[in-house]
Amino acid sequence: MNLTVIGTGYVGLVTGTCLADMGNNVICADINKEKVEKMKQGLVPIYEPNLDELFHKNIQGKRLHFTTKLEEAIKHSNVIFLALPTPQGEDGSADLSYVESVAHELGTLIEDYKIIINKSTVPIGTSDLVKKIISSHTKVPFDVVSNPEFLREGFAVKDFMEPQRIIIGSSSEKAKEVLTQLYKPFIDVNRPIIFMDERSSELTKYASNNFLATKITFMNEIANLCEIIGADVDKVRMGMGSDNRIGNRFLYPGIGYGGSCFPKDVNALVKSSDESGYDFKILKSVLEINRKQKKSLVPKLLKYFENDLSNRKIAIWGLAFKPNTDDIREAPAIDVINELLLMKASISVYDPKAMPNMKCIYDDKIHFGENAYDILEDADCLLVCTEWSEFISPDFNKMKVLLKEPVIFDGRNIFDLETMRKNEFHYVSVGRRIIQGD
Repeated sequence: MNLTVIGTGYVGLVTGTCLADMGNNVICADINKEKVEKMKQGLVPIYEPNLDELFHKNIQGKRLHFTTKLEEAIKHSNVIFLALPTPQGEDGSADLSYVESVAHELGTLIEDYKIIINKSTVPIGTSDLVKKIISSHTKVPFDVVSNPEFLREGFAVKDFMEPQRIIIGSSSEKAKEVLTQLYKPFIDVNRPIIFMDERSSELTKYASNNFLATKITFMNEIANLCEIIGADVDKVRMGMGSDNRIGNRFLYPGIGYGGSCFPKDVNALVKSSDESGYDFKILKSVLEINRKQKKSLVPKLLKYFENDLSNRKIAIWGLAFKPNTDDIREAPAIDVINELLLMKASISVYDPKAMPNMKCIYDDKIHFGENAYDILEDADCLLVCTEWSEFISPDFNKMKVLLKEPVIFDGRNIFDLETMRKNEFHYVSVGRRIIQGD
């Protein structure tokens, strides 16, 4: 098929590249001229495992193309994906200005039947809004479909190629038939297409992300309780996760969730619920608890250093909101760094992928290390904010030599308590007992 993807962020670029890899002829459109030129030269603008290989393969195969000319992109195909940003507005709602702007242009440019697919995470009723906008400009037949993405940063290519399910929200039999054919290579008996109406599809995406955010938040509350009563959250987690009604995913406690999806989507559903006259109390609690949890390491530092962090050198491992991505949007590390700067601490950081993005925020306010070890030299303690695999089995003897004191505050519970005891670290984690160093 000839396909068009408008928007080349995480969702758009992964969608376009993976669909091209199935033999489709895909053109990706973006208004950022510099970005488009770099992609034409073979430069992938984001870090996402396995994307680089597919990207170059399909450019060389002449199945993946890029343009800044929307008219050219629209004429290219009858199936158009909207993978546009829907950033959080000041009031918590999703900003649909990009979607609305493109809808207006589509209405003036389409000359024959098009299937327009909302791939972005959008509020309930957006499909109706897009239809209304396009219809105000043209009498040409078209269908608007809700087809939400369920891609995890760090696993986006795998998630697209091996989806657990594909949600299609449409009342058009013609659109359903075309999309069934398009997604045929990705589905089997265990990976179904689920058809529903547009509004149910839009809510399904929000409901899924909000449930996962709630599950994470609940586990963080359990971890906080464990610290008070002397229980071990790891044992509680294993006991809970062995129940197949609950499952063991998203039960790992830490210093809160971040990223481009969960914070924005929880806020957006709360805002939509308020506008509909429904007080979604549990989600409002999730927002408040996560806001506090992202800073929860700081009081532990203050307690250890007797409420004075001024001139203390703090080393931080991990800046991205999760491993295997360079995305720092809503990353807990930002909340931690901001708090420490207010307390006049000196901060040195290392992350395998996210430091360029973090430099855009802090510049010379913090020190960026060359590797995980050089930032430890003469540091008063180490904080772990992201569970990158390269941090999990470090040289503890080397760490003890470099650090002023063998002290670790672990916001992701990446180290085993017994290992910390044997290596004589003072070790503070989330929801587990404190290991007292010698």
